[in-house]
Amino acid sequence: MSPSARRRTPDTGDAAGEAVIEPSLGKALVALKPYLAEFPGRLTLALALLFVAKIAGVWLPQVLKNLVDALTPKDGAVLIVPAALLLAYGGFRFLNVLLGELRDLVFGKVAERAQRRAALKVFEHLHRLDLDFHLSRRTGALSRDIERGVDGISFLLRFLTFNIVPTLFEIALVAGILWQQYDVRFAAIAAISVVLYVGFSIVVTEWRTRFVREANTMDSKANTRAIDALLNYETVKYFGNERWEAKRYDDSMAAWEKATSRNRQSLSALNTGQALIVAGSITAMMWLAAREVTVGAMTVGGFVAVNAYMIQLFVPLNFLGFVYREIRRALTDMQKMFGLMDRVPQVVDASGAQPPLRTGSSPQVRFDDLQFGYSTSRPILRGVSFTIAPGEKVAVVGASGAGKSTLARLLFRFYDPQGGAIRIDGVDLRAMPQDALRALIGVVPQDTVLFNDTIEYNIAYGRPGASRAEVERAARLAHLESFIARLPQGYDTPVGERGLKVSGGEKQRIAIARALLKDPPILILDEATSSLDSSAEAAILDALQAATERRTTLVIAHRLSTITDADRIVVLDQGRVIEQGRHPQLLALGGVYAGLWNLQLREQGDAAR
Repeated sequence: MSPSARRRTPDTGDAAGEAVIEPSLGKALVALKPYLAEFPGRLTLALALLFVAKIAGVWLPQVLKNLVDALTPKDGAVLIVPAALLLAYGGFRFLNVLLGELRDLVFGKVAERAQRRAALKVFEHLHRLDLDFHLSRRTGALSRDIERGVDGISFLLRFLTFNIVPTLFEIALVAGILWQQYDVRFAAIAAISVVLYVGFSIVVTEWRTRFVREANTMDSKANTRAIDALLNYETVKYFGNERWEAKRYDDSMAAWEKATSRNRQSLSALNTGQALIVAGSITAMMWLAAREVTVGAMTVGGFVAVNAYMIQLFVPLNFLGFVYREIRRALTDMQKMFGLMDRVPQVVDASGAQPPLRTGSSPQVRFDDLQFGYSTSRPILRGVSFTIAPGEKVAVVGASGAGKSTLARLLFRFYDPQGGAIRIDGVDLRAMPQDALRALIGVVPQDTVLFNDTIEYNIAYGRPGASRAEVERAARLAHLESFIARLPQGYDTPVGERGLKVSGGEKQRIAIARALLKDPPILILDEATSSLDSSAEAAILDALQAATERRTTLVIAHRLSTITDADRIVVLDQGRVIEQGRHPQLLALGGVYAGLWNLQLREQGDAAR
């Protein structure tokens, strides 16, 4: 099996069936580095504000200690309100909050830009991926994976930068103050508490990561089923399968409910264990501090300060536990997005690929001994060779599965052939950049899917930035003008999701107008009139005839009546060219084409009766 054939095996993995990739913090850090490097000044200032805020926060218990001691009567002395200490306490507390808010303002642009850059990077990469990927994708699961992955990047940017290292810094400051001002026993209790808390949090969080992953998988699966059913609303209605779809969706939601329940129960176990460690540590510290007060080794202010330090120690520790859990969740969420980014497109530009130096208004297209199959077990094209001369209109016909549409996909370079080549003016397509190649080709597909926007937007999509007059001219050529004139909103009429608010024939005419607006030198018509009635088809054929006069045109046809004027007709059978010639010549030959023609005549006669 050739490497290209091996890569062509469709990726049928979905949210429920993909191999689990363990989250990698190292990989995440590498992914975050460019976003942090984009704003070094903001990052430095935000970190500086953060560390000053931490120092102010750690100093608060010291101010509180002095304030309590100042308010404690000594030897019957008159009690005086320590105004300076009160103002200092309020000032430090406000400063701590103010610096935190300033930090968020400074760093906000970094996180928001990171989300924007990451989303754009994934979006662009998805458009570079091969057709096989998009044919086998699950849209709902894919959108959820991207959404969670981008949010995960934002979370890691904020919390790795502003919580992990600063929290460790704050813990070290608190332990140092307890050791220096009070007793090594206080510092030892604090250190043991931190080790127990962190160790317990890591072990339990690692255990419950699988529940988080399972809940995400079930969420993606339920979302996929909902989107599939809604996108196929008409089909659901045709067969009266609303209850069936509701049951499938509810089954997915039941699996999500079960997974989420296990996730919640494991979170409850984690929170309970953490609370036990916190309560035990504070109790031990307070017990020791109370004994010191009773023997006169510590003031009441010192007791209050120790209590405040322990609470202050466990606030970031508790948050550190939350952050660690969320980092694991974020890494789990990011793993599938990383998988998307790591996927290598099957069709890539060759190194040194150059756009054609000269491509005439009607270039030559040559299919040279093409060999291709979507899998090695099912070859589609077996040595197909023919040439479309400059300005020539060549139609390809044959039974279903003969390889007609595959030729169009290969010409547009959705796939590369496993053997042979396609050349435009003598240049192999694989030697051209894909964007330069596709700029030469316009396509009117058999199954037209429109954007959920206006008629004007969908026509103008053929050449973004085209003027209204150019859009109207293309609509006129596609015989859309009278239809649009009858609409209250005219060109501003929304077509609905996938164009469901317009008929099949109108959709196809919009696709034709879009291709005409692009004005490419090569035109592919893939069953371009398949959704039109006879009268509309006749009008469109006149427009297409005018459009193809100065273009090299490949017509994929099923209805043979639409290609009787072709300069040449190529007949495919089981991936091979078996007949070529003009319509009269092939009829006179009495071969496969003549048989197809007579069959369609009989079918039309039966339909008329």
